[in-house]
Amino acid sequence: MASKLDQLREMTVVVADTGDVEAVRKLQPQDCTTNPSIVLKALTSDYFKDIVDEAIGQGGDVAEIAQRLTVAVGAELAGVVPGRVSTEVDARLSFDTEASVAKARALIADYEARGISKDRILIKLASTWEGIKAAEILQKEGIDCNLTLLFCMAQARACADAGAFLISPFVGRITDWYKASQGVASYEADEDPGVQSVRSIYEHYKTNGIDTIVMGASFRNVGQIEALAGCDRLTIAPDLLEQLAADQGDLPQKLTAPAATGKAPAITEAEFRWELNEDAMATEKLSDGIRKFNADAEKLEAIIAEKLGA
Repeated sequence: MASKLDQLREMTVVVADTGDVEAVRKLQPQDCTTNPSIVLKALTSDYFKDIVDEAIGQGGDVAEIAQRLTVAVGAELAGVVPGRVSTEVDARLSFDTEASVAKARALIADYEARGISKDRILIKLASTWEGIKAAEILQKEGIDCNLTLLFCMAQARACADAGAFLISPFVGRITDWYKASQGVASYEADEDPGVQSVRSIYEHYKTNGIDTIVMGASFRNVGQIEALAGCDRLTIAPDLLEQLAADQGDLPQKLTAPAATGKAPAITEAEFRWELNEDAMATEKLSDGIRKFNADAEKLEAIIAEKLGA
């Protein structure tokens, strides 16, 4: 029998949640992603040493070098995967629509200067109201977006209204919050709050004829992945991909797209902010995620500054 990873590929587009080029070559995902945490790891990787040295050697201030390095890592990944590379907009711009749009355009221009067209890139934006509005502008310009740090239906509805190419609901971080809140050690896969969240968003999108791709993210174990087999896409860390590749068991499809039966009304800004406010988990995890991405961005810039001063 085929491995569970091969079976999963028959029903779901598999994306690698890593900047480890050797792991990507070995596991052969369709797409890849970058974020400040991944770029930060590249700074200490032997594989990226020459790329890092080149990015720093071209000069400029710390912010310019950080962007150049981010695109350089993404470009390297684009040479390995056949599909898309997601590239994150600075988390510090999560509440500034205009600045987010400008940064996205700059990232795309940098990729195009390296011969990588915008149809190979997804711009990652936090699913704040301002980030979603930035995505709406970018999508109209033909720049496809990946709305990340998504934890609730209000965010998913707003992303759909904006015409986002793809959303990344965070399974594991939702589960982490509920485990801590409810004092639960673990959940059965079908009862897992993170799994249930993605399933409800997937069903909402399909029954309302929404084209935005649902890509489950932030997995803690293979059980969560298996419970979402059939989702449009799943972005998975290398260690979990390895576990799936080593397992020869049967993997049944859990999600199938129902027929579209209606069209959901658009969510207003007031409704979005209220529903997000009323969801303690989503409010806390969105803010926490932005802070963590920003912390890694600051670490990245500090290391660059240190190298410049060396």
